[in-house]
Amino acid sequence: MTADRALVRGILFDKDGTLVDYEATWGPINRRVAAIAAGGDPALPRRLLEIGGHDAAAGRTRGGSLLAASHTSEIAQAWIDAGAPFVLDDLTARMDAAFAEGARAAVPVTDVTALFGRLRARGLALGVATSDGARAARATLVRLGVDSGDLFVAGYDSGFGCKPQPGMVWGFCAATGLVPAQVIVVGDNTHDLEMAEAAGCAAALGVLTGTGQQAELAARAEAVLPSIDALEAWLDADP
Repeated sequence: MTADRALVRGILFDKDGTLVDYEATWGPINRRVAAIAAGGDPALPRRLLEIGGHDAAAGRTRGGSLLAASHTSEIAQAWIDAGAPFVLDDLTARMDAAFAEGARAAVPVTDVTALFGRLRARGLALGVATSDGARAARATLVRLGVDSGDLFVAGYDSGFGCKPQPGMVWGFCAATGLVPAQVIVVGDNTHDLEMAEAAGCAAALGVLTGTGQQAELAARAEAVLPSIDALEAWLDADP
């Protein structure tokens, strides 16, 4: 079923790999956080990154992996199971702090402030839904020059549940007065697309600036775009 683009009134964006270039932003952060989780063991960071989904040979993170799609406590638990010498709450807090600090060096995929301005000028409500924490999400938006004061921002710790559950979409709808059939989700990972489907969104769009690959995204998305730079053209195109 093809979405009626004229009925779209809201766009919920993923953050990492969608608004920011995943590898340029998160490659250094993931290495730093793995070193923290290793607790001084020089051999453990590489193992933790492998468990997280980092492909050292390819120099990228695999789509759908822990680092690509999971929230902090899920990653922390997997790393503790692999030998990280922490209890879950402690490691999760340390990782969230490092993620928020790392957001200050986020690399945008485009001029996000300008894009959001043009989309708002169309009368569209905008939001950000991420598997990262809300603190890090807002820090990233500051880095991108986006005023998040009137923007719906949901992280895994915001009380709406986690991707691919539908709660972040429903929270966005509650905040904006929309219904899911008026909303599209844009993301780089299958968790984003599955969230849109579970919530009953008008459409889910994949982008190739993150960890997801063309074939895996195309299986669930109405369209796969090279980046959010192509979003306005998609909105204007005949279905």
